[in-house]
Formats: sequence, C-alpha cells, structure tokens
Amino acid sequence: MNFTPEKKTTNIILLITAFVIVSLILWNTNSFFKKFKEEERFKMEIWAAAQYELQSMPADAEIGNLPIFVFQKNTSTPMILINKDGSIKVNNFPKEHEHDSIYIQRKIVEFEEQNTPIAIGDNLEQLATLYYGNSEVLNKLKYYPIALMLIIFLFGAMIFFFFKTNKASEQNKLWAGMAKETAHQIGTPLSSLLGWNELLKAENINQDITKEIEKDITRLETITERFSKIGSTPKLEEHNIVEETKSAYEYLKLRSSKLINFSFNTKVENVPVMMNPSLYNWTIENLVKNGIDAMRGKGNIAIEILLDNNYVKIHIADTGSGISKSDYQNIFNPGFTSKKRGWGLGLSLVKRIIEEYHKGKIKVLSSNKEGTIMQISFKIANV
Repeated sequence: MNFTPEKKTTNIILLITAFVIVSLILWNTNSFFKKFKEEERFKMEIWAAAQYELQSMPADAEIGNLPIFVFQKNTSTPMILINKDGSIKVNNFPKEHEHDSIYIQRKIVEFEEQNTPIAIGDNLEQLATLYYGNSEVLNKLKYYPIALMLIIFLFGAMIFFFFKTNKASEQNKLWAGMAKETAHQIGTPLSSLLGWNELLKAENINQDITKEIEKDITRLETITERFSKIGSTPKLEEHNIVEETKSAYEYLKLRSSKLINFSFNTKVENVPVMMNPSLYNWTIENLVKNGIDAMRGKGNIAIEILLDNNYVKIHIADTGSGISKSDYQNIFNPGFTSKKRGWGLGLSLVKRIIEEYHKGKIKVLSSNKEGTIMQISFKIANV
C-alpha cells in the first residue's frame, strides 16, 4: 500500500460511498419498519371494528362471516382485550401465560409503550380497550439494522486487518530487501580491506595496528552476516547463552565511553539454548546502545542472567530517563522512536529476532525515572 494523494483520494471516495450505502440501507429499513407498523395498526383497527360489531349486536343475532374471518386470520399479533366489566381476554399468547395475571399486567404496560391502545365503542359508550404488541416479524425487523451494522462492522474490520497485514508484509519485504542489499554492498569494500590488511602485514607494520584492523574487519563480517539473515529463517543451534551474552557484553564494554559503568552478574555458567549467536548478539547490542542513549552517555549498564524453572531470563538494566507505561508496547512498533534522530527500527528488529526467530519473549520489565529493565526470556534446550 502506498499513501500518495491519489490513493488517499480513492480511499476517501470509497469511505464516503460505503457510508452513503449504509445510510440508504438503514433509511430504507426504517421506512419499511414504519410502513409495516402502520399496516399492523390498520389490521388491529379492523380487528377492533369486528370486535365492536360482535359486542354491539343482539345476543340472538347471527354472527356474520366477516367478523369470524377477521378473528381467524389474526394469528401473529399478541393482544389483550379489556372489556368494560373488567374481564380480560388474551389472544396469540403462550399457553402457559394465558391465565397468568401478573404476566398479563406487565404485558399491558409493555404494549401501551409499543402502540397506542385502541378504544372499542362509539361516542356514547366504550365497550372495551384493545392493547396489542409488535408481531414476531416486526420484532425481528426492529433488530435488523443492528444486525446489518454488526455485519458491516465485521466486514470492515476484516478488510482493515487484511490491508494492515498486507502493508506489514510489504514493509517486511522492503526492510529485508534493504538489509540484504546492505550486506551485499558491504561485501565489496570488506574484501578490499582484507587485502590491504595483508599488505600491511607484509610491510612489517606494527602488529597492534593490524590486529585492531582485523578486529574491525571481523566486526564488519559479523554485521554483514546479520544483515544477510534478515528476511530468511536463521539456523538455530544449541549454544551456551551465558557465554554468548558475556561475549557481547565484553565487546560493548571495551568500545563504550569510560563514563559508562558496566556490570555482569550470573549465578549459572552453562545454560544451553537453541539460538543463532550472530542475531542474538545483535539484540544485546541494540538494547545496551538504547540504554546508553537513554542515559545520554553517562550512567550504569547492568546485565543479569537468571533461571526461572525451564526458562532463562536476561535482564538489561540502565539508569536512563525511563519509558512511559503507555509506550511499553509502542517501543517495539516499526518507526516508533523518542530520539530526535533515528528510524525507530532497532527495537522492532530486536522483537522480531527474539520472538519470531527464536520463539522467545521480550518485554519492558520495569521503567521509571531511575532507569529501565528490559527482559528477554528463552526456553532452556533439552528440558
């Protein structure tokens, strides 16, 4: 998905069109409901007229076919007829409630709220009052707009998540492509550096200089290997996570400012974990560098390794300014950063390496003005 002005305009048009269609459907449904309700009222008025004819005719008179036909045809609308003598007659009620006076009184109140009662009689005398409720069809039709809105909402949510997933997939492919291209581009000058270093050795240059150059070349080779693994499933092998963590710690300690106090603490020496050392070391470096940035180059970095049943937990603590609780999850989103400079990719990459590639967990264990503790968890191998 791109976000060009043309694409935005298309999305707005589609959104407005969808809104208009939904509005028309709801308006049409509401109009149909009102019309159906009016027709039901008319049907009840016919029933009331037939009832008036029945009650006003002499006792010995013969009932015509029309009133009988009207009474027989009304089988869906629930009604309560209260005669002037106080007697009550119900129609289209559940059999178990036909003689339940409490239920009938409750229904009278309910029907009066739904529809205006119909007086049966003439100007001189009121013979009865008819209370009627909505038919089963009308009740179902009343909830139709709600069901329609729910369906539209679910359909819209499905489309939204589809495009969001599609966008994330495209972004992942883009970052993976950029990473692999970076690894490819680094490879050419790296080969040249290897050759130049061999020439320096042949010229009997100070060995300390060539050794440091070799270290930096090795470092570049490691970075190239890391970038080349992005976008593909890395090979996991059993390694001692204590040793790998200590290796990353020592490298960072030697190359960081003397204003940073490093500490490493572990009560265990060998904890086997299925991992890719190159990518794991990358996550440790990212977390430590983030901590150093949060401390503005001065403070304490502490790494601690703990066992918790079948899991090993690595804590990386700093004495920086902390993270607001509302951002505990946001910091792992691509593009999110609190720095003035930066692309906000470091922690999203760390999360992907830990959770997608290594099936581990990473989270903010705690954070306040005194500092932050990040926690990485792995399942111990062969347990």
